[in-house]
Amino acid sequence: MARKNSSQGTPATAALTAAGVPFVLHPYTHDPSAASYGAEAAEALGIDPSRVFKTLMVEVEGRLAVGIVPVSGTLDLKAMAAALGAKKAAMADPAAAQRRTGYVLGGISPLGQRQPSPTVLDSSALALETLLVSGGKRGLDIELAPADLVRLTNAVTAPISSLAAGERADRRLIRPELCPE
Repeated sequence: MARKNSSQGTPATAALTAAGVPFVLHPYTHDPSAASYGAEAAEALGIDPSRVFKTLMVEVEGRLAVGIVPVSGTLDLKAMAAALGAKKAAMADPAAAQRRTGYVLGGISPLGQRQPSPTVLDSSALALETLLVSGGKRGLDIELAPADLVRLTNAVTAPISSLAAGERADRRLIRPELCPE
């Protein structure tokens, strides 16, 4: 994977460059009216949403932490808490997330944060050759290997995403007795 770091410099790209990690930038035109930043990125880039991951800040027992899950799903807060050895987690205050990371909402990258936080990457990422995360600003994603993301963020991996609502509904329509093992 080639390193492309033209005029898109962010703390995230600087961290990758400093670490010598190969990555590819994927810029796109951000639509301020988009309902979901992650889904917008997947659609704009024409990439399967299961390969595009969103970075979510949560509060676990009074401290901030990072959850990284596919945009095709949602963060399971109970699973996130368990991955960090806690019982409960809640979504972080947006202003606190921005202060802690140095990034704006919709552009929070797990890489190059102002103050690193404990990080959990959804284990589904391990099946991928590469994944995309925010590049540190709206309209920019970074493609890299999951192992590099784990190493640079000191992340643990755990099953912390829930299926998207549509996928759950589809599964409820299937009668288990009709599905061969």
